[in-house]
Amino acid sequence: MDPLDLDDLCSHVHSKISVIKKTLQLRHIGQDPSLGSVLSKVAQELQLLCELLNKVETEVHRQETIAKSLKELQATLERDVKEASHLNDNIPPHLPKKCPTSNSVPGEEPPVEVKVAAPEPAKKSVREKHIKEMELITVQEFANVPAYMKNRLTYEQINHLIEELNKAVVSKYKIMHQPLKSLNNIARKQLGRFKEEETSDTKGQFFMVEQDIKEFTQVKVDKRFHGMLSILRHCHRLRELRGKGMVRYVIC
Repeated sequence: MDPLDLDDLCSHVHSKISVIKKTLQLRHIGQDPSLGSVLSKVAQELQLLCELLNKVETEVHRQETIAKSLKELQATLERDVKEASHLNDNIPPHLPKKCPTSNSVPGEEPPVEVKVAAPEPAKKSVREKHIKEMELITVQEFANVPAYMKNRLTYEQINHLIEELNKAVVSKYKIMHQPLKSLNNIARKQLGRFKEEETSDTKGQFFMVEQDIKEFTQVKVDKRFHGMLSILRHCHRLRELRGKGMVRYVIC
């Protein structure tokens, strides 16, 4: 046997013997009248300590629950602020307005409501005004998405993707709606590709392909991207149309 192994074995045996000796020494400690009160006090202190630890554990769990609720509330408030800001920035300019009312005076006619005419929008081609875009996902719709689809994706990430895909659709169809003479060489090549990608099934539809997403957005077309597309299909924001060796993402 290796001397080192023998030394380790001897050390282990001596350690066990030491533990046995201490156990035998403490075996009759409870029978000593002078130490009985000390042991009783130690037992009481241990019980109080256990109760205190239980209270601390309960309080820690309560604080964790509060922290989680506050975090969810913060996320909800941030989302509401973002949506409110979007609504504030997109107030329709043609809403009717009323003149400030004053207290009526006998003999005077009541104030007449004045409607402000809607300002004429900037000149656009008729076709360009009707480019179809996806609507953002609502909180309720996202909550109803199966967990296996969401994985670690968030409500904000899905709506950010919708905004980026809308940019791709708008950019594509703006080129298609412009006169050919006004397009530069790059846009003319893109226009040729757009027409080649159309089929009889896409007539009257607004769609994009992966090449459009790569050219008009910063979105990475990867596994995560396709996972988000499954959520958009589930929420009926787009559908896939396959043909000619490619996938077309048609706006619903």
